[in-house]
Amino acid sequence: MKLTRIRTAAGVVRVGIVESDGIHLLNDLDDIAPLLDDPDRSLAEAALARGTTGEILNPSEVQYLSPIATPPTVRDFYAFEQHVRAGRKWRGLEMDPDWYRIPVFYFSNPYAATGSGDIPIPPGSTKFDFELEVAAVLGGYGRDVTPEQAEGLIAGFCVLNDWSARDLQKREMTLSMGPVKGKDTATSLGPWLVTPDELAAFKEGTGYRLAMRCEVNGQKYTEAVWSDVYWSFAEMISYASRGTEVRPGDVIGSGTCGTGCINELSQTHSPEQFPFLSEGDVVTASIEGLGVLENRIVAGAPAIPLRAGTI
Repeated sequence: MKLTRIRTAAGVVRVGIVESDGIHLLNDLDDIAPLLDDPDRSLAEAALARGTTGEILNPSEVQYLSPIATPPTVRDFYAFEQHVRAGRKWRGLEMDPDWYRIPVFYFSNPYAATGSGDIPIPPGSTKFDFELEVAAVLGGYGRDVTPEQAEGLIAGFCVLNDWSARDLQKREMTLSMGPVKGKDTATSLGPWLVTPDELAAFKEGTGYRLAMRCEVNGQKYTEAVWSDVYWSFAEMISYASRGTEVRPGDVIGSGTCGTGCINELSQTHSPEQFPFLSEGDVVTASIEGLGVLENRIVAGAPAIPLRAGTI
């Protein structure tokens, strides 16, 4: 099943099932989160039990929102080796052998979850970037779970675009803290939340043989394959649950796929060929089977100085 959370042309937020003839609205529901916290039903079963209104919307006439309005947590991992190598090279570092032993992550900002639409440039940034990722949304509780148990906690998958202020991020991380404001402004999720059974035929190794692509103003930037991921979502979720809980609605990000950001592309090729984002740019992130997220970059608020001599 493909579920989506949308804003209608009338400005009303609703949840619906995506079918070939359009979006079938569910009864009295404006967030997918309540469907995830049903211990007796899968996500698809909970959606069908809710029932539909009979109203079918044209997908081209809605705005796609984050499937979960405010996720309880957002853990973003670092699971594609090609991107990790490029990121460490950017910071003057070699690959650390521990990366192959620990699926590391950071906590991102749940309040920043968004979908399609405008994305403001973070205050004070001049090097704004996209990051193409896959996200898993959890539909169950767990603590100290095995990878096999973790697999069963996945309610669905969606596209994730982890917007990044590279200049802010680099300054923060040289102080051995972060990412902080470098990743704090927006995390795009959507356009659909797709249940794992929809993708089962494409399962391969640690991921799925599904194409990942990102374009800026119609120009291809990123082309990758989900199954190139080193750590599986089951392994990432298992690690996330060590000594703590994971809960329904938690978002687990894969980290950026190979060539999945301007920072990597500008190093591999040139900054002239792949400049950072600016006001008016349109970024289209897509994953085969999970849909397409389109965002327009807009001007952000100015940075408010903290005191003399600060940014």
